[in-house]
Amino acid sequence: MNSFFDRVKDLADQHDDKVDAALEKVGDFVDDKTGGKHSEHIDKAVDAAQQHTGEGDTTKN
Repeated sequence: MNSFFDRVKDLADQHDDKVDAALEKVGDFVDDKTGGKHSEHIDKAVDAAQQHTGEGDTTKN
């Protein structure tokens, strides 16, 4: 089972920009579904998740 998680981590590291973009889309989707009531918390969760993939958040300018 460890090799599976190692492989997933390697793929996430190799495609950090795509993972970060997907996390942004998920955050936007959840924010839309909650009517923007929890935008601040959703943004913090997305940022935290992006920091744990690859080199960190690649979507910020």
